[in-house]
Parts: sequence; C-alpha cells; structure tokens
Amino acid sequence: MDLISLLATVSEQAPAAATALFDVEEAKLSLYTLISEMHWLFAMLLLSVGVVYMLYGWRIFRALVVISFGFIGMFLGMLAADKLSTSEHALMWGGLIGMGLFAAVAVPLMKWCVSILGAIAGGILTSGIWIALDLSDAYLPAGFIVGFIAGGLISFIMLKVSVMLFTSLGGSLITVMGLLVLLYQYDVRVSDPMTFYTYNLILTHPWFLPLAVIIPTVGGMFLQNKLIKHSPNWEM
Repeated sequence: MDLISLLATVSEQAPAAATALFDVEEAKLSLYTLISEMHWLFAMLLLSVGVVYMLYGWRIFRALVVISFGFIGMFLGMLAADKLSTSEHALMWGGLIGMGLFAAVAVPLMKWCVSILGAIAGGILTSGIWIALDLSDAYLPAGFIVGFIAGGLISFIMLKVSVMLFTSLGGSLITVMGLLVLLYQYDVRVSDPMTFYTYNLILTHPWFLPLAVIIPTVGGMFLQNKLIKHSPNWEM
C-alpha cells in the first residue's frame, strides 16, 4: 500500500472510527486490518520517523504541534462534513478546511496547544493502562478523562514535560506501528498460520498494545530529558 492509498483509506474510515472511539475490540480489528494492508517499505519509513520523533521531537516540537493540530482539524472537519453534507467532495473539503484552520491557530497559541497535546497524551496513557488491566470498556472514557486532566495540569506546571510526553508518545505509536507491520510480514512469509503472532498479540492479549506503547514512551521521555539537559540553550 502506498502513502496516497493509505491516506484515502483513513479518510474513508474516519467517521466510523470516531463513532467507535471507545470500542476497543473494533479499534483493534481496524488496526489489524490497516497493518495487514501496509507494505514493509512503508513500515521501515514508519520506524525511521518514529525513532527520530521519540528521541528528538523536542527539537522540532513547534512543527510537530502545527502538524498534529492540522491532523486533528482534518479529522474534525471530516466528521463535520460527514454530518452536514452528502456531497462526494464534502469530506475532502471539510478535512482541508479543518486542517488549515487548526494549523493556523496552533502557531500563535503554541503553548496552549502544547498543553492540549500533553493532556491528550495523558488520556491515551491512562486509557492504555485501563485496557492493559482488562477493566470494563464501559468506563474507559472515565479513565481517559482522568489522564486528560492530569496531563493538562502537568502541562501548565511543567511545559517541557508536556513536550517530552506528547513527542515520546507520538514517536512510540509510529514506531510500534512499523514494528507490527514487519511482524505481520514475518507471519505471512515464515510463521505457521495457526500461530499468527500479530493476530494473537493484538486481538487476544489486552495488555500487549498498551505496554508496547507505554514502555517506549517512558524510555523516550527519559532519554529526551538527558538530551535536553545537555542543550542548555533550548527554550520553549
């Protein structure tokens, strides 16, 4: 699957993904489907970008904030267009307008946007812990809200921690995605179909995905902190 096809697939599935935002099993199945359609070369690209994002995101965090808010705006714009219009081009225009607006807003409100991304990252981490403990999906939104509030508070107190948190988490997500694609390619070419590691890890072990993301995130924050200490001129 090339990059254009991948973006088209994500665009088509965005409204349904938002509806099933806290449907864990549906999200896992969608993830597995996406992984199965990716090419191994794209996985290598994800790995390269993810590692740099996770370790050196703090150096380019302003650009990453604008890009992240652009994607958030695109997602919300597509949702709004899906609700308000039945036109074939509504999703495209809604996504483009939302992306442009949110990216433009992120530039003058950089610190506020960093805090929002830190809050979202906190919510994702606590949601991951909730899923790893195999707690009820019915209360998963409550777990997200707890982490969102905690991440937001930390962001307002220590903004640098927020930068390290959302860049480490973003890099971790991209890196894990690349690794899962490579693992799937190994399954297809080498392993026994009865022991498909990718399928079993993603869909039958609730602890796997959360830990696969949380552990690199914590490691990335630790390494970023050491790198920042050796860059005394770095400022928000």
